[in-house]
Amino acid sequence: MKRTDGLILSCILLVYLFVGTLYAAYTPAWQAPDEPAHYNYVRQLAAGELPVIETGDYDQKYIETIVGSRFDPQYSVSPLTYEDWQPPLYYLLQTPVYWLSGGSLLALRLFSMLLGAGVVVLAYGVARRVFPEQRWVAATTAVFVAFLPQHLTMLASVNNDSLAELLIGGILWVLLGLVEIGDWRSEIGRKRLVTLGVLLGLGFLTKAMVYLLAPVAGLVVLWRCWGKWGELVQTAVLAFAPAFLLGLLLWSRNIIVYDGLDIMASAAHNSVVVGQPRTAEWVAKYGVDGTLSRFATTTFNSFWGQFGWMAVPMPRWVYAPLTLFTALVLVGLLIYWRNKPALHPTPHSPLPALILFLTLALTL
Repeated sequence: MKRTDGLILSCILLVYLFVGTLYAAYTPAWQAPDEPAHYNYVRQLAAGELPVIETGDYDQKYIETIVGSRFDPQYSVSPLTYEDWQPPLYYLLQTPVYWLSGGSLLALRLFSMLLGAGVVVLAYGVARRVFPEQRWVAATTAVFVAFLPQHLTMLASVNNDSLAELLIGGILWVLLGLVEIGDWRSEIGRKRLVTLGVLLGLGFLTKAMVYLLAPVAGLVVLWRCWGKWGELVQTAVLAFAPAFLLGLLLWSRNIIVYDGLDIMASAAHNSVVVGQPRTAEWVAKYGVDGTLSRFATTTFNSFWGQFGWMAVPMPRWVYAPLTLFTALVLVGLLIYWRNKPALHPTPHSPLPALILFLTLALTL
């Protein structure tokens, strides 16, 4: 990374850390989605327990009561343990912070925010690898990731999104770095493949959303090694054996604890988390058109900023210019796509675009 890149990124990070600290300090306790349940996972680990999701961990009526009271101290957050099914890595990393701070919510939030700083750095780096001649794209990407209000709120609260995004950014960074290497069998190629596998495996131990990068990595490997079957096997082993071995730690534990082949504990989670509002109930109440309208509005608003437990939107007038901005961005993307060969020739490979497109498609 050139000196100019370092200067730009340092400025972005300094402002991010300042604003993120304000978010962490001034957001009222527990006023981030599911934050008490994530906190309680760490609390259990700190007490020497490995959480297991069980009947009674989720009580929809109690959640409505405690959220509606704005977490009045008369209602304890201790019963909120419905995130106990999550993979443990994020919470294990938070456990020493819990010990050292005496369970301070602010300390745990600040740790998440620091992980988010890594997300900002990797966003810049990924954009630089995709658009190496257009530094402004990397800078605006990092600024957007760092200061999107809803995203900053999540990064400055206790949840496993920050670590999951950090690992996803690392995986994309390594995949794009592999594209630059002509021979994946070289020493640097083998090292990057193993690094890719380790990051994937750590992702398996962090959050289900990181699993989406496994097929992306697999398709990239298949694309590059198509017709060279010996190289394909060697490459797949280097990239996916570490991921499988790390994931096996969690999967085998879940098979033992939850019985059957519930390797991600999702069936156990679904059997416990009952009572949430269902789409069918919304359709019966609001009709199909009303339901779609509410889904679209909530999705748009919560992308930009709808705080608390989705109960504190920004002032309505804020969303109008954001709607215009979103429309302009979409138009700009269409113009760029039509003129892409003239604006930014891609002399070596379509793989960078393929990697980002597949990641976006699977995420949506």
